[in-house]
Amino acid sequence: MNAKQLYEIYKQHPVVTTDSRNCPKGSIFIALKGTSFNGNAFAKTALENGCSYAIVDESKYAEPDNEKIILVSDALIAYKELAREHRRSMNIPVIGITGTNGKTTSKELISAVLAEKYKVHHTLGNYNNDVGVPRTLLEMTTKDEIAVIEMGASHPTDIKKLVTYVEPTCGLITNVGRAHLEGFGSFEGVKKTKGELYDYLKAHNALLFLNESNPDLVEMATERNFDRIITYGQDDTADVKGEIISCCPFLKFSWQAALSLGTEQVFSAIYEVQTKLIGAYNLDNMLAAVTIGLHFGVEPHKICHALESYTPTNNRSQLIKTKDNYLIVDAYNANPSSMKAAIENFRLMEVKNKMAILGDMHELGDATAEEHQRIVDQIDAAKIENIWLVGENFAKTNCHFRKFANVEEVKAAIALKKPTEHYILIKGSNTTKLFELPKLL
Repeated sequence: MNAKQLYEIYKQHPVVTTDSRNCPKGSIFIALKGTSFNGNAFAKTALENGCSYAIVDESKYAEPDNEKIILVSDALIAYKELAREHRRSMNIPVIGITGTNGKTTSKELISAVLAEKYKVHHTLGNYNNDVGVPRTLLEMTTKDEIAVIEMGASHPTDIKKLVTYVEPTCGLITNVGRAHLEGFGSFEGVKKTKGELYDYLKAHNALLFLNESNPDLVEMATERNFDRIITYGQDDTADVKGEIISCCPFLKFSWQAALSLGTEQVFSAIYEVQTKLIGAYNLDNMLAAVTIGLHFGVEPHKICHALESYTPTNNRSQLIKTKDNYLIVDAYNANPSSMKAAIENFRLMEVKNKMAILGDMHELGDATAEEHQRIVDQIDAAKIENIWLVGENFAKTNCHFRKFANVEEVKAAIALKKPTEHYILIKGSNTTKLFELPKLL
């Protein structure tokens, strides 16, 4: 059965599940496989639990006399092709986003701005891989007027594969940095893979939103000779120019648009926005949201309202006030680029009693030792009073800072003597579990 035939069934049963324990009545179960499970084995269970159809890719689970079990050559590919058919049925703008850092925050900010005017469908959480993206596409409804789809990558060609299903009408790369080097092989590998979004946009004469202040992105866009670009950044030549006013501790910035950006009105006023986000590095994410909002006709005062109202969650650029401390929590993920930005922002904050708890960065391959030593050297120069390093990679660095094997040792140290009256930066890869610390501090 091909994708178009599957989509005819989907139109009668427009809910898809990949979990046999969660089977809404009348839904379609798709038997995906993982390292420790085989969804094919749960096809009959899914039907018993309420699904109308089950899609499998192993013949031994496809009963010839059971029309409710559909055999395909590859269930994951069928899932993605079904999602593409559904996406093609939606005649709406689709904004594609990728990048090393800031993807999820940018997606959230852009969606918040567009929601001032439109019914927006966007990626939930960070469902940005080859399972999460199809799920996001299949959850679009006829009520949606615009979509914002986040795409992640950790290996070459990941974005190339995803864009063939997302088919974005416009898009942006937030930045390119030294992350997932184990999968990409090098920084050039990162640029090549992230640039696959640019390749798609260029090939389809789609609109690019470009951070003009990012040399790597400008180089990548120039190489592809784009015809349709709207720029943003801190340079005077940007179509939307932004400037940091303060970061004490929340980012406050101003912006001004030089062009009409697709609307009839030319914006000349300077607007100021007081955000609830920590970090000067979030200026780029904010300006991307401003630029896209203007392009799609959101009024400037509504853009400012959306950005000022946005409150970060999920351990991303959060400031948490506890009984004893102020915590700057960015413990969802970490790579050399985001770690460097967080440390530099912390260095510039004009507060007393600074402390940093930093966890290992993962998936760096042969560059692991070098990148961790670079971070140690940077934080040494930042003159932060108290540094705790967590994990085996930081343990191997040459420094005088206090080191912990894991988060459990950190918890024990906090129980013995809790820091008080500090501003504490908490950042590390999710697997170091530093997100367990805020409730103890």
